[in-house]
Amino acid sequence: QVQLVESGGGLVQAGGSLRLSCAASGHTFGENPMGWFRQAPGKERKLVATINSGGSTYYSDSVKGRFTISRDHAKATVYLQMNSLKPEDTGVYYCAADARTKFGMTYTAPEYDYWGQGTQVTVSS
Repeated sequence: QVQLVESGGGLVQAGGSLRLSCAASGHTFGENPMGWFRQAPGKERKLVATINSGGSTYYSDSVKGRFTISRDHAKATVYLQMNSLKPEDTGVYYCAADARTKFGMTYTAPEYDYWGQGTQVTVSS
């Protein structure tokens, strides 16, 4: 059974940092793109960052320069380092994997096959 399990969310003051982790089991996704999405209350789920098998990355404009996505193939884990957090970064963060794409990038939620359960990030002002 394939699972993605996120951890690392929490409550932080504006300007602070958090590091999210997403550990895959049942499938390493070593050749596949993985991404982090954010869903604020009452809003649609939006892409925050994605990384392909070779380490190439893409960030949404709202987090560029503040967030860093990385992956450790040996641990089948993807990370999201979030610095200079703002209240508008608040939401549930989901990890996702696209098992159908190899060596490419995936940018939209419907293209991702597997999702974690989500971890809450709350940034207070």
